[in-house]
Formats: sequence, structure tokens, C-alpha cells
Amino acid sequence: MSTPHNAAQKGQIAPNVLMAGDPLRAQFTAENYLENPVCFNTVRGMLGYTGTYHGVPVSIMGHGMGIPSIGIYSYELFHFYDVENIIRFGSAGALHPELHLGDIVIAEGACTDSNYMAQFQLPGTYAPIADWKLLSTAAKLAEERNLKHMVGNVLSSDCFYSAHPERTDLWRPMGVLCVEMELPALYANAAYAGKRALGILSISDVIGKNEELSPEDRQTKFTNMMELALDTVTSL
Repeated sequence: MSTPHNAAQKGQIAPNVLMAGDPLRAQFTAENYLENPVCFNTVRGMLGYTGTYHGVPVSIMGHGMGIPSIGIYSYELFHFYDVENIIRFGSAGALHPELHLGDIVIAEGACTDSNYMAQFQLPGTYAPIADWKLLSTAAKLAEERNLKHMVGNVLSSDCFYSAHPERTDLWRPMGVLCVEMELPALYANAAYAGKRALGILSISDVIGKNEELSPEDRQTKFTNMMELALDTVTSL
């Protein structure tokens, strides 16, 4: 059965899913890397495709911008479509001084200013973290390919345009590598469903500097990240 946000029928989505904030990046990746991709969703323009990658069934889908959006789409995938593994492959703004445009961040954990975790009514502060099997596989593959990458904590913010952008700098001394907008919801949803999740990010801009990639580059130029995500999810 379909959902309010996904037209796919049961069985049309693979157990292994890659998700991108930009549905056009999802489309580009599916059309350039999957064998025989078939579109299963166009609802709200959130494109989704299923095909095979080196013979392994894989689905690639957009998730939109922000924690609420990926929270909806990943919840439906885990609970209604029997998805086991989701890797978000997305863009991020660098905080760490050694990160530059195009570098890769493998997100071990996700700090956040979001209130998403409140729904679980936990008696403390939940720390959203990646699945170790996905994380260690991605890190090993990145090392083998000599990809410029870092593994560590990221910040996932609800605000792209903040009233106090200078406060983002407070995360630097805590070793936070970059800023994005989705991973805590994905990691929490995976944990709650007993499934696996990981974030693999490419640096699209450097915070505090006039360095950023164009929207077109963010759709099509992150091929190292795309290949790393595909090879990770199909190596399990």
C-alpha cells in the first residue's frame, strides 16, 4: 500500500536505500549508477527509483530539507516498506579548518538544536549515532580509495538562516566537523525501528568563508560520495 507521501507499493522499494535532500541528486545518481532504474515515486516531487547496483537491489530517493522532512520519509521506509538500511548522502557546511570543498564527512554522531527527540519521552538527552557496521564499512572503503575524508560528530540544525549565525562557531571547539540539517531524525528513526542508518556528506560550502558550490555542482559533482554510499550499502 502507498502512504500519503510515497506512491510505491509494497515490494517496489529495495531493503537498501540511499537518500538525498535534493530529489534531482537522487535522480542523477539513479540514472547514472543503477542498472534498469524504475521510478516508484513522484509525489510532491520527491523522486524515488529502484534498480540494481552490481546486481544488488538498491533504491534511491529524495528526502527534502530539514529534520521533519527526512523524519517522515525515513519513518515510512523503515515501518511500511521493510527497508533495513538507509544512507543519507548529502551536502554540508564545513566547520573544521581542515575540511575543504568536495571533502567527505562520515557522520559518527549528530548533535542538534532540534526538538525531534522529545517525542520519545526519554528521561535524559539522547545521542543520535550511526550504525557501526555501516560506519566502519564506509570508513574502510574511504581509506582504501584514498578519499579526503573525516569521521566524527556533525551538527544538524533546524535553521539554515539563523538570527544569530555567530553561535555556530561555538561548536568548533567541541570537535564538530560540519553542519547539515537531517541526520538526528534518521538515526533516531533507525534506532527506534531496529534498523541501520548512516550519513555520508560532501562539503558544499565553508562556513565563514566565501567558498561554496553551485546548486548544479551539488546535484552532479559529488561522485565520490555517491560511489562510496552505493558501495557501502551493498557491502553488507
